[in-house]
Amino acid sequence: QVQLVESGGGLVQAGGSLRLSCAASGRIFSINAMGWYRQAPGKQRELVAAITSGGSTNYADSVKGRFTISRDNAKNTVYLQMNSLKPEDTAVYYCNADVQIYWRDSYSRYWGQGTQVTVSS
Repeated sequence: QVQLVESGGGLVQAGGSLRLSCAASGRIFSINAMGWYRQAPGKQRELVAAITSGGSTNYADSVKGRFTISRDNAKNTVYLQMNSLKPEDTAVYYCNADVQIYWRDSYSRYWGQGTQVTVSS
């Protein structure tokens, strides 16, 4: 009932930039936190950045100062601006949203399908 669709991934050289977008659609009463995770082969999925409905943000230490998360509540969309990309940033990036589909229900976390980001040296 809730879908998250990502865009903006691709192949870039080290030092380059990418902007990821993720739009949530479907039965949505409200969205609390939204965020981005990434997973490289053989590694656990890790938090990259998160943002609350009020705009508070949290970043992994490895991306602080390089990545910026933002959101447009009117569009149910979260963005990740990635600058000064490094080969270590290569991973599949997944967006997520904590969604309430009915006002009396609890929030549930939904995930996008993932988008590949590859940074060449």
